[in-house]
Amino acid sequence: MFFIDPSSHDIGRSHSSSPASFTPSVRWGIGIDADDFRLSPTASSDRFTFHMLRPNSSLINGYWELRSAIFCEEQHLFEATDRDELDDGAYPITAIHHGSSHGGQVVGVVRIVEQRPRIWYGGRLGVHAEFRRHNQIGKGLIWKAVTTAHGWGCDRFLATVQIQNVRFFQRLHWSSIDELEIKGIRHHLMEADLSYYLPALERRPHELKLA
Repeated sequence: MFFIDPSSHDIGRSHSSSPASFTPSVRWGIGIDADDFRLSPTASSDRFTFHMLRPNSSLINGYWELRSAIFCEEQHLFEATDRDELDDGAYPITAIHHGSSHGGQVVGVVRIVEQRPRIWYGGRLGVHAEFRRHNQIGKGLIWKAVTTAHGWGCDRFLATVQIQNVRFFQRLHWSSIDELEIKGIRHHLMEADLSYYLPALERRPHELKLA
């Protein structure tokens, strides 16, 4: 599943969801908080966690590499790089796998950006090709993205969603508000129901500059 950003027209908590056995800890050198396990009110997994990255995070390289693999090498939406000016003000989020064979691997990405005061967009959502059978990853990335922005004062959270993923987003309490075409691909502009995505406790960092 993928969505890109509406600006890319030149191309494209529920406590019940946190497993009871999980407590804040460290795995693979990554600090994990209880919120990192919360996928949605109806899904949970002990195999994946979701993290808003700081500039000095050890996961930054994996974040950029997976974005490039999905949006440049696989989908060919971009040529040399999928980075753009929005990345200067965007907050990156990753899904991390905690299995024995891929421990600590970045298996999902998304970014969130406040394009206007209190109006947030999600973009560059993608899941590693080997992990797309796990729909918990997509749910977790969306949940982490929207609840994080909501906790920072978001009034509206929007995203452009490829047509084949519209039903999936609708099941996650998103509604379609417009249809558009981005580089020959049909998309819907969709909006999250913030009454479903309760505000997270993640603190908004001041420094954003990423490597």
